Amino acid sequence: MSNKKNLSSDLQGITRLITDATIGVTDLVEAMHKRVVHPPFLPSTPIQHLITKVAGVTYKSIRWSTSFIGNGTDKALGKLTSVLGKIESTEKKQAIRAVLNGVIGDHLEKNKNPLEIRMQFRHQANAISLDSESLKKAYPNINGKIILMVHGSCMNDIQWTHNEHNHGTKLSKELDRTPIYLNYNSGRHISTNGQELNELLEELVLNWSVPVEEIVIISHSMGGLVSRSAFYYGQQQDKSWVKHLKKIVFLGTPHHGAPLEKMGNYLDVILEAIPYAKPFARLGKIRSAGVTDLRYGNLLDKEWKDSDRFKMQGDKREHISLPENVECYSIAAVSGKKSLVKPSQLLGDKMVFVKSALGKHKNTDKDLNFKKVNTYISYETNHVELLSNPKVYSKIKSWIV
Repeated sequence: MSNKKNLSSDLQGITRLITDATIGVTDLVEAMHKRVVHPPFLPSTPIQHLITKVAGVTYKSIRWSTSFIGNGTDKALGKLTSVLGKIESTEKKQAIRAVLNGVIGDHLEKNKNPLEIRMQFRHQANAISLDSESLKKAYPNINGKIILMVHGSCMNDIQWTHNEHNHGTKLSKELDRTPIYLNYNSGRHISTNGQELNELLEELVLNWSVPVEEIVIISHSMGGLVSRSAFYYGQQQDKSWVKHLKKIVFLGTPHHGAPLEKMGNYLDVILEAIPYAKPFARLGKIRSAGVTDLRYGNLLDKEWKDSDRFKMQGDKREHISLPENVECYSIAAVSGKKSLVKPSQLLGDKMVFVKSALGKHKNTDKDLNFKKVNTYISYETNHVELLSNPKVYSKIKSWIV
């Protein structure tokens, strides 16, 4: 029955998404229409105003009918639960959902779309209730040494398994640790996810059925920023879980931002500056709050509140040092061969620059100052292959032992 409900919920979510997209495109077309009928910098005639008024009625009708049909379909899908056959949830469907959350997750949350991913701890792709009895049931051989796996943008907890390898699973077996996987909506602001993770970790530690000896976090990409944000808020609120955190391993984390989002910001500005292209600038603004946070690596609410996140502006982050009394390790990936890459040309894994992954900044006041022995560069490795590269795994294991 739960599978039927999940399918119905997903279909409703997709319908709402299509409805919102249709209305959004209608807005775009109307804006372009106005731009053509009323050329920039020129006065408009009464005839031009009449054309715009008549067209406006048409666009309004499209929006109304789209909303009506969309809402009607949404309700109809809700009634299909009782007649749908048993359909198993697939990893592919969950992966697509994770991508949607990464790209427009803030929109899904704002509109309470069923496709939104709610933050939760999971084990073997199943949600874990944070009470003592449920934790014992999920982990029959539970111990006080926890490994928390925090995935990156547009991904989910299942995707830690890559090329039939899973860092968390293998480490927990070889080092006798208890693995926990976080699943979250990566389209929300990093600081929003950080604060919720902070609260969940506190609840987890307070309900762990045996004394917690240590927590080790292994984070990939954005997951590293979410983890740093969670620690910051946990420390500010004097949470007990921060005292148990002993190590954090960052895999391809854009500590000082990701180049792709920076280029997206430039595209916004260019489109806004061209009169006839200005309506299309809104296409660049569908990307989520989580994605725009990656421009510089925002960790805190105040770094994005009361500002236009699409506006061109410099790095205004407050410098947040690495967690005190926690051993921090960082691994960067380089897609090219070591023999062919000069140190000054380390452009990274095509998504994150090496310097950003290693916490290095041209402004020494913002440098994270990882210990040299706590850093590693994996060559001939792309961003996702950090999840399965044997040498990366060996390095992680040597740090955690």
